[in-house]
Formats: sequence, C-alpha cells, structure tokens
Amino acid sequence: MKHLLSLFDLTVEDLQRILATASHLKDRLHKGDRPPVLERRVLALLFEKPSLRTRVSFETGMAQLGGSSLFLGEDVGWGKRESPSDFTNVLGQFVDAVVCRTKKHDRATQLAHYNAMPVINGLTDLCHPCQAMADVLTIREAFGSEEGKHLVFVGDGNNVSSSLALICAMLKMKFTLACPENYELDSDWLCRVLEKYPEATIDQTCNVDQAVSTADAIYTDVWTSMGQEEESAIRRKAFSDFQVNESLMSKAPDHARVLHCLPAVRGEEITDGVIDSDQSDVISQAGNRMHAQKGLLAWLLNPQWVDQNI
Repeated sequence: MKHLLSLFDLTVEDLQRILATASHLKDRLHKGDRPPVLERRVLALLFEKPSLRTRVSFETGMAQLGGSSLFLGEDVGWGKRESPSDFTNVLGQFVDAVVCRTKKHDRATQLAHYNAMPVINGLTDLCHPCQAMADVLTIREAFGSEEGKHLVFVGDGNNVSSSLALICAMLKMKFTLACPENYELDSDWLCRVLEKYPEATIDQTCNVDQAVSTADAIYTDVWTSMGQEEESAIRRKAFSDFQVNESLMSKAPDHARVLHCLPAVRGEEITDGVIDSDQSDVISQAGNRMHAQKGLLAWLLNPQWVDQNI
C-alpha cells in the first residue's frame, strides 16, 4: 500500500507523474472539465491543527474529482478513546484514504503502520510534502521548467524548508537556506537527503544578501510556527535581519519570484510591498495546493486513469 508521509516515499518518476497529472487536471478545470476520476471515493481529513489551505484544498479537490470528504476533529477520539490499531483499522473500513495533519510526525507514521488505507501527510512537525509539490508546480508555471532553478528560503530549517530541500534535490534544483546561526536544517534530515541524492546542491548561509543575488525564487515563512509561541520574542530578534522586503528584493535578479506558504505575518517576515508586488506568486501558489493534491489523489487512488490519460 502506498503512503505519502514524506517525499522520501516517492521516486523521482512518481513525483514527475503526480506533477504532470496536476497540470493536466488544472488545464481541464480551466476549460470547465471536471472528470470524475475519484467518483464515490471518500477521503478522511484527520486534523489536530487548524487549517485553511490544507482542509479546503483537499475537500474542494476531492469534490471536483467526483468524490467526497469527511472532516474529523477531536470528537473522533484519535489516540484517546481506543487503541491506535482499533481506531486505524476501523477507519480503514470506511474511507479510501486519510489526510493526517498532526503535531508529531510519529502520529502519521503510526497511522500508516497498519496499512488500513493510504495515509497522506497534510503537515507534521517534520515535513510538509503537499506544500512542496504545490511550490514546485508554481515555479514550473513561472519559468516553464524547474530544473536548474535556484530556490532561496529565507527563514529557518522548519518542516516547509526541509521538504523544499528534498524536492529540490529530487528535481535538480539548487536550494539555499538563508537563516541565522542555530536555525539550520535538521542535520539528520539533511544527511538523509544527501545520501539519497548525492549530486544535490544544498547550501546554508547567514549571508542573506549573497543568497538572493542568484535566486530565481525567494521563499519565506513565519518566524514563529504553531507550537513555538513561547519563542516568539527570541525568534523576532534572531530573524530581524532576514525580512523579505524591498531592500532585499533589490539585491535579487529582476526575474525573481516571491513565494510564501501562508499564513503570513505581514510586516514581520515579509512586507506588504513585496507580498503584494508583481513579483509575487503567493496567491497562485496557494491555489496550486489544490491542483497538486488532485494530482496526488488521482495517482494514489486511480493509477489506471493516470496511466491512460497522462
């Protein structure tokens, strides 16, 4: 049974297939065509964290593919009322797949352990694979191809940047993390990426001006993620020189695009003038969450249709 707990679960060929399917379905949607690829399929959304993009994009995408979805909050008692095996195996009797958005990655891994249904990581503390696929789809649309492009993430080595480092390695993109000292990528994760993709170009630097000087895309995220609220004052001070603002953008190539996974704290990690500028692809990037996930769902739940149409 296939799961997507991280992008390590995909081969490069799998990833390219998903992205191609996403583009195909997006083109058809823009022409008013919504093929019932997942007719009568049911997707469960098992969430411990609040969500706008992940929840709405999966629910809407599933509906556009002819299926349906169920949002499961704390009331279902995940990890509380019954054993993990009972909970997971019973859920697998009802749904075709589950999207898990949880505070700890181990919770998603535990769901997948029983192979009761395909498990999709909708965000954990370790990584955010669905976001990374949408980001690459956005870069592909902006430049025609992502290969050889330089993505600079201005922020910390969080779950988003970790997934971006991996997807860049898979697709032959250069990745740079521009961050303060002590906020680098997790060393175990980075070693795993480089072990699997030894030719990858992944850099980390405190010199943000130098990093963006060759950037094709400049990406940022909030300085304080959910669960880190107690660190907000310390982080605000540490990242004060790492704001994506007009001054920083003046040091980047004119063609550089701006990305942000949202929600944004405007005036903190990014200014209004940048996020609302003509260089910003932030809104289309958010929209591509749905399109990338539609490609993933079709590939995961109806591979025969993908083989026949892509």
